[in-house]
Amino acid sequence: MFDILLYLYDNYLVTDIYPDPETLSRKLAAVGFEADDIDRALTWLHALETLDLDTDTPLSQGVRCYTDEEFRRLDPEGIGFLTHLETAGLLPPQAREWVIDQALALEDTEVPAEKVKWITLLAISRLHGPGDAIWLEDLVRAGEDFTPTYH
Repeated sequence: MFDILLYLYDNYLVTDIYPDPETLSRKLAAVGFEADDIDRALTWLHALETLDLDTDTPLSQGVRCYTDEEFRRLDPEGIGFLTHLETAGLLPPQAREWVIDQALALEDTEVPAEKVKWITLLAISRLHGPGDAIWLEDLVRAGEDFTPTYH
């Protein structure tokens, strides 16, 4: 399912233009993705659409304490990545919570830092637009055979 999300990011979400779910499902099946994975990815994509900042909610100045399950399942590098972005003012607390919820919803017993980073990229892209998230894509793809975006 996560491969589908990366495919969607590369082919549709970066431009913030994508077809309706039925057409998207057909296109993903034509590329070779399995129906169950497509359904899970589209459900996840719908959850991304629900991510929005409530401007009436004050930003927290506190420190996030992670539960035992979160420490057990989320890679420490991924938690550090979230903390860094939040401390820098780039990831609002509400978005951080959404990222954590989505990471824990994955079927992975332990969610690697790379997946936490990709989920965060998708969240920031949703909140601030694809253009404002391009700098984060360079950080997320740093370990891949990838040519960074020159700003």
